[in-house]
Parts: sequence; C-alpha cells; structure tokens
Amino acid sequence: MAEAVGTFAQIVALAPQHEALLHAVRALARALHPSAVEVSRPGDRAVSWGWGPKKTSEAYACALPYRDHVNLAFYRGADLPDPAGLLRGTGKAMRHVPLVAPDQLYDPAIGLLLVAAREERRHALRLAAATA
Repeated sequence: MAEAVGTFAQIVALAPQHEALLHAVRALARALHPSAVEVSRPGDRAVSWGWGPKKTSEAYACALPYRDHVNLAFYRGADLPDPAGLLRGTGKAMRHVPLVAPDQLYDPAIGLLLVAAREERRHALRLAAATA
C-alpha cells in the first residue's frame, strides 16, 4: 500500500504554534545535507530527511510536531553517539530530542546528531561520501 505524501506546509498546519521551530529544523537539516530527500507524511504527522523517500530504510531523521513541543527524531538513534545526553526514548532503535524553541538548534550537539545519523544511513546504504 502506497504511503500518502504531502507537503511541508501540511505538517506546519498540524501544529501552527511551532511554525518557526519547524522551519528552523528544516533549515538545519538542509544546511547539513543540502541534497537530502525531504518527505512530508501528514498521516504520520512528520517530515523526514534522508537519502531517499523510504522512511524505514533511507531516512535518518524526522520532525514530529506535538502540542507543546517538536520531536527531532532519529530512526536509528539508539546507535548514535550522544556525548551531550540529548537523546530520549527507550525503543529498540528510535530516539528523539524534544524541542520547544528554535534557539535550541544552536546547540552544536544537535547538528552533530544529524550528521552522525546522516552518515550512519550513508554507510548502511553503501553510498559514496561524495553524494553527501
């Protein structure tokens, strides 16, 4: 069954109180991986970034807006280095960083998590470094 793909604007519309934060997360993801494939999935209430459109194998991170915060989630976060201790969650693979304000994205540890997640997927998919 095909997954419904939407637009970034649809994700923002799900939590308009987090519009600035969602745009800031998107800007950081694009800055760290300009060629990333971005997929918005309104049914999942998420926008993801990765090496291709498949969320379970090609995506490495996503933003999920909630009423009081936005989770910056990492599909394989349990395997990422997290020396700053930002990651939350107890699932087998996924971890997240709860965000409430765009200025949290100035923390270099968040950028390092995105880069580590990007590289984990690049290696898992056996992609050349030049495509980063």
